[in-house]
Amino acid sequence: MEVKNYALSIAKELNLKEIQVKNTLDLLNSGATIPFISRYRKEATESLNEVEISSIKVLYNRWLELDKRRAAIIDLITEQGKMTTELQAQLENASTLAELEDIYLPYRPKRKTRASVAIEKGLEPLATLIFQQKNVNIEEIAKKYLNSEKELNTIEDVLAGARDIIAEQITENVRIRGRIRRLFKNEATITSKVIKEKEKEGEKYSIYFDSSERLLKAPSHRLLALFRGEDEGFLRLTIEPDEEKALEIIKKETVRSNNSCGEQVRLAAQDAYKRLLKRQMETEIRQFFKERADKEAIKVFATNLRQLLMAPPLGQKRVLAIDPGFRTGCKVVILNEQGKLLYNETLYIHPPHAEYKVSSDKLKRLVLQYKIDAIAIGNGTAGRETEDFIKRIPFERDVMAIVVNESGASVYSASEVAREEFPDYDVTVRGAVSIGRRLMDPLAELVKIDPKSIGVGQYQHDVNQTLLQESLNETVESCVNAVGVEVNTASKELLSYVSGIGKTLAGKIVAYRDEHGAFRNRETLRQIPQFGEKTFEQAAGFLRIHGAENPLDASAVHPESYYIVDKILAKTNCSLQELINNKLLQEKIDLNEFVSEKIGLPTLKDIMEELKKPGRDPREKFDLFEFDKNITSINDLTVGMTLNGVVTNITNFGCFVDIGVHQDGLVHISQMANYYVANPNDVVKLNQKVLVKVIGLEIERKRINLSMKEAQK
Repeated sequence: MEVKNYALSIAKELNLKEIQVKNTLDLLNSGATIPFISRYRKEATESLNEVEISSIKVLYNRWLELDKRRAAIIDLITEQGKMTTELQAQLENASTLAELEDIYLPYRPKRKTRASVAIEKGLEPLATLIFQQKNVNIEEIAKKYLNSEKELNTIEDVLAGARDIIAEQITENVRIRGRIRRLFKNEATITSKVIKEKEKEGEKYSIYFDSSERLLKAPSHRLLALFRGEDEGFLRLTIEPDEEKALEIIKKETVRSNNSCGEQVRLAAQDAYKRLLKRQMETEIRQFFKERADKEAIKVFATNLRQLLMAPPLGQKRVLAIDPGFRTGCKVVILNEQGKLLYNETLYIHPPHAEYKVSSDKLKRLVLQYKIDAIAIGNGTAGRETEDFIKRIPFERDVMAIVVNESGASVYSASEVAREEFPDYDVTVRGAVSIGRRLMDPLAELVKIDPKSIGVGQYQHDVNQTLLQESLNETVESCVNAVGVEVNTASKELLSYVSGIGKTLAGKIVAYRDEHGAFRNRETLRQIPQFGEKTFEQAAGFLRIHGAENPLDASAVHPESYYIVDKILAKTNCSLQELINNKLLQEKIDLNEFVSEKIGLPTLKDIMEELKKPGRDPREKFDLFEFDKNITSINDLTVGMTLNGVVTNITNFGCFVDIGVHQDGLVHISQMANYYVANPNDVVKLNQKVLVKVIGLEIERKRINLSMKEAQK
């Protein structure tokens, strides 16, 4: 199948124009990245967004895999000498992998089966006769096949063998498999039972000890929980539709006579379903719904990751960061505006080695000496206690105390990246540095950590790890390119996610920068070894050089479009500096005058948006948040309390909110709003500040039930 045919199939599935898909595939196959296509090739794709382009890529790869398998099957059947014109056409027209495998099933090499044993005994002609369902005396005919040497001692032995052959033929029937598959998908029930004597050990799965629901309606998080419970040995799952419906489907397709042969076919049909087809379909449908649950969960994880990465940055401020601890003390580091480590020390703020006055005086001096703008406090062990201590200190300059999500900081501190960055410091110092930098720029710091280690949702380890990694990497790439990267200060980890660059070239960029000094303009990038024309095309628009002679080098305007800006300047008879941020001058420009075969209105509008605010950061501005000072542990909570909180995690069934007590509370989807909520992401975002009401407490189990809708009353 050629690309144009792929394009047509994909366009129909995604409800897009064929030309949009074809042009997108051409760009992808030429090496263009999704962020580049979405941002700089809007004319070719008619402004498809990253999600749509990614969907095209996924479906294209699916078609490639399907055709690869199709070619392999055709070769295998041809080698057997069994290929026919009709069979070839069936294979060529198959549009799903399941359909393809169904067609191939009768030709697939088999292990020894009851049917193959019966065929070896010479019962295939009898099976063929029975399946024809003619009005014959089948028992008389069966007598001819009696043979003690073949263990065919009775007429029933003979008929049973013939039924085994028929049962396998029924099981391999493409039409029957398709109908039974649809029945399983649409009407199957998933039933869960606790494994005997595992009740206490598997208590966390108690709600699934005796549960049953329509598989099609089961939400992804519940399926993943059921599959995990089964994998851990606490639950036994069965997936099946109404048996009578399944048997009726098969009988209608196979039983055509009300005679003795028809009765044998009926018995064979029943056996085919109960012994073969039911088990096969349960396995297949289980995999189908597991894959679907994985995809839904991964989508949630990617959304959560995007929100974490795009969290508002504090910006280039002097930061004192604290990684709190009780027994081992609190690790304190000081970072300059660029995140460079200036100072580190361990202070004992809490019991059992509390040095309150010494620590307080020391922090006061450090804040004054280093002109600290903000104090970043990790939200792990002793985080809330440390925040309270800091806020009681009478500092001699205005300084913000901010609690920072430290998820992943420990992973970074022990990583090769951290060891390379801070070879002379231990993990405690590196962890504190990560906390401080995360406050300054969450995106720049989090890219140093494997996306899977950031903690983006439940059942993260239960889904397809390859798909998860691909999705999260794609999300990181999207966020990095949406914000843009200052090439003169960025780490190689951050640079590696820029469109077209990757890890190897990112290292070469940093090495070139270290050797030759700061880049003066985008054109200088061409001097880097392996930074060829294609790479420049893909990357240049996302790399920023602030302070460059040409202000456009600090913007998202691609160098390939600089000539357009020159035309606009010539038309308006003004300088670039005059045009930038001059709203009145910009409003007088008629973009239609600059439309050409290569450049359309979408690109021209993007250019004008950049000229309004070159290199603008799409992230929201930083907003200071504080927890209730009187609530520090779960024991301080009572049902009915209304508190401020921060959304820390979003799932399909609700969201988790940090209210400052070391244990996040759950806002179930039913408690998120005074209206029906289909998707929690429609109501909240990660790091969003929310007002919640405590509606349930299980202190021993450390469970907090919260409500957003009740808090509004």
